[in-house]
Amino acid sequence: MGILVSLLILSFLIFFHELGHFLFARLFGVRVERFSIGFGKVLISKTVGGTEYAFSAVPLGGYVKMKGQDDTDPTKISYDPDSYNVKPPWQRILILLGGPLFNFMLAFFLYYAIALMGANALTPTVGVVQPDSPAAQVGLKKGDKIVAINDEPIKIWSDLSEKISSSKGPLDIVVDRNGTLLPITVTPRILETKNIFGESVKRRMLGIGPSGDVTTVRYGATEGLLFAWHKTVEASKLIVLSVQKLIEGVVPAKEMGGVIAIVQVTAEASQHGLVALFALTALISVNLGVLNLLPIPALDGGHIIFTLYEMIFRRPLNEEIMYRLTIGGWVLLLSLMAFTIYNDISRIANG
Repeated sequence: MGILVSLLILSFLIFFHELGHFLFARLFGVRVERFSIGFGKVLISKTVGGTEYAFSAVPLGGYVKMKGQDDTDPTKISYDPDSYNVKPPWQRILILLGGPLFNFMLAFFLYYAIALMGANALTPTVGVVQPDSPAAQVGLKKGDKIVAINDEPIKIWSDLSEKISSSKGPLDIVVDRNGTLLPITVTPRILETKNIFGESVKRRMLGIGPSGDVTTVRYGATEGLLFAWHKTVEASKLIVLSVQKLIEGVVPAKEMGGVIAIVQVTAEASQHGLVALFALTALISVNLGVLNLLPIPALDGGHIIFTLYEMIFRRPLNEEIMYRLTIGGWVLLLSLMAFTIYNDISRIANG
């Protein structure tokens, strides 16, 4: 059941991405010849309003085939009024941005739904106090719950972390210890820790760790919008940073996952409730949005670079060069797909 749910979610994410391209194309009067979920041989199709809607054999992506635009052969150009390539460059760029934009929008709506349903978060309860740390020196203890910092209420652990890391000077904190509120003044110290990529970083810290207790935080309609915006931006930054660390070699290539890993993780998340499933789906949607904006030929980002070149130099890129770059982009993408599938199979084989 979990695998079926994950496949449906993956198909929906692809559909929503391609829907963005489709709607922007139609907005600017471009004829869409085919709207396909999946690649390869068409299994089921129906033509409505001049557009063929199809499900294809390989459910690892999807595409919108617009008149005058063909990734398999960039030299196939149509000069009809309803053709993609006769539209002004700014309209083509918006059509290309439509897919990633819809991915970010979907993530925002999912995070907003999570905010209204109730987001799981760590409570600001101390679980660990490091010896000789600022927290230990002022007498903070395991089980203490931090309820305020500098007169600002603390609801969850991430609030606590943000206040400490962005602070300057001493902090006036209020601690709930067995029902008694205690005022404590403590000055954070620059300490070394590990970030999510395993790198050593230095930041202002008290020397405490969370207890692991989880609470459910529900937001109102307005607060939920801010929560959704913050989570979408946070997820986008995380994906961009992950790509950067992968290029730098901080994250080893063997950690890359492909469609099998996505299906596997989504199937697992579906067993932990709707909130967990929505959160993972939102993260994958942001992932699709960011990765499609990478300047790789055959991806939306690569087409945007080609179009920007045309805007700047007042002429399209040489057809032969564009063709070779596009083929190179497809070779790179297919190689990465094969490599990530190999990684997924290796992880499964090694338990």
